[in-house]
Amino acid sequence: MNTIERDDELLARARDLSTGISPEQDLWPGIEAAIRRPKTSRWTPRFAQAAAIVLLVGASSGLTWLATKDQVQVVEVVPAGLVFEQASFGGRYALGVGYQEAHRDLEAQLDTELQRLSPEARAEVEENLAMIRGAIGQINAALAEEPDNPLLQELLVQTYREELALMQRVGGLTQRVMPRRDI
Repeated sequence: MNTIERDDELLARARDLSTGISPEQDLWPGIEAAIRRPKTSRWTPRFAQAAAIVLLVGASSGLTWLATKDQVQVVEVVPAGLVFEQASFGGRYALGVGYQEAHRDLEAQLDTELQRLSPEARAEVEENLAMIRGAIGQINAALAEEPDNPLLQELLVQTYREELALMQRVGGLTQRVMPRRDI
């Protein structure tokens, strides 16, 4: 049997098939009821609200954790042996006894330590100290005009601390340098 005869036979069989199929029963009442009946959801309003609350609490807790997990607590370390006291402001501009003693001790040590430095390093340290002391004078002059300015007061205290820290670092520099006699 060749292909053309086979196609003719298939076409003849297809013509013999019935063109209309009627259902075994009347399906319209079931279809009509399904169309008119509202769809019910498994999500009840209370369940949906509870889910929204849980989602909101979880998301806010997660965001709070992410925002606070990398925060670093800053701790100021005061070198041993130095006691910083708050300055007395107002009309006197006098610093505490502890500061004055630490300043005197470091000033005496600074003179000794400066002699150990090279002339270039000594000039740089003296220039930095002069700059800090000039700033202290300017801040004191500004405080004479505005004695109750907390920003100027804090700036003065910080500048005094920087002066002490620089004086202390000079001592540390000369102690860390090991004299070499083998060169």
